[in-house]
Amino acid sequence: MKVVHVYKDYFPPIRGGIENHINLLCQQQKQYFQVEVLVANRKSRTELETIDGITVYKIAQLGRILSAPITPSFHRWFNRLAADIYHFHHPNPTAELAYLSAKPKGKLVLTWHSDIVRQAVFMPVYRPFLYRFLNKVDRILVTSQNYLDSSPILQNYKTKCSIVPLGIDLTQFKLTPRIERNIAEIKRQYPNPIILFVGKLRYYKGVHILIHAMQQVHHAQLLIIGSGPKQLEWQELTAQLGLQGKVTFLGEVDDSELVAYLYACEIFCLPSHLRSEAFGAVQLEAFACGKPVVSTNLATGVPFVNLHEKTGLVVEPNSPDALADAINRLLTNPDWAKQLGEAGRRRVEQEFTIEKIAAQINAIYQQIMLK
Repeated sequence: MKVVHVYKDYFPPIRGGIENHINLLCQQQKQYFQVEVLVANRKSRTELETIDGITVYKIAQLGRILSAPITPSFHRWFNRLAADIYHFHHPNPTAELAYLSAKPKGKLVLTWHSDIVRQAVFMPVYRPFLYRFLNKVDRILVTSQNYLDSSPILQNYKTKCSIVPLGIDLTQFKLTPRIERNIAEIKRQYPNPIILFVGKLRYYKGVHILIHAMQQVHHAQLLIIGSGPKQLEWQELTAQLGLQGKVTFLGEVDDSELVAYLYACEIFCLPSHLRSEAFGAVQLEAFACGKPVVSTNLATGVPFVNLHEKTGLVVEPNSPDALADAINRLLTNPDWAKQLGEAGRRRVEQEFTIEKIAAQINAIYQQIMLK
């Protein structure tokens, strides 16, 4: 059986939660299916790459409007690739429009990673096309029941929906001698307890709220890993608040360094305050390293992943006071914090390994192919 995953970008080289999920899923599925990937290129020419045994078609792009690729020839590739299953990852409006134009044969599966949030102003125009596309979908995979219940679009398609969360590869988080040396170096450089944030520095991540919260967190260091459009603004905020000694922007780090920072921290914090944070898979990575998480009570998968007072603490979004209080509770109760982190590790092992997630998706493929 041939499966083609369709999205805007692929990891490597583009880092992001959805890109990483597609990569992990493809690595699992290539054992059972012929797996290919169809994405936009960041260049004005079409390129074909083989990445870790996966064929990736990168279609020529003229540019992007509100992160949507403009790829005039995208529709031609659906029939060229002739898949048994096209597995789309939403949101990706231009690819969905291209599919409607191409009308390829083959079953259609859609992972609904997020509603269209920031570009919602365009929904009155796009909504009729989205409904046409969803009417053709054989199965919609939603990453949490919370998201299904709170998505206005998905209310019309509940009978097509299955809950399939995201997963991680636990082998990437093994504690090796090299990582242990890196942890020791990080601890020497930052002797105070470490609060860690990892992610793209985008509008919905709420890092500014966490920076304000650090005014009330004493004898601790906030390390921020990642880059993005809000980086300069949040660095200026840090300076305005006089927190340069407590808040450090580390930029991008490689994968082994990231694992070391996850092990070195006392608390991982995901302060996202808007619905664009649909799942928060980075919480699973913190759990894999045995760390408790402080996150926010969004109507998305975030509090589904991090269970309040079981694997971490969940606070109301957009509240520096609530974030600071949760962080201080864990810092002053290190034994409890360790217990929460260990419970998070067990939760990942039981429910969120990529092997288990891929098995669920593969079973859904088989079901729809029999119809």
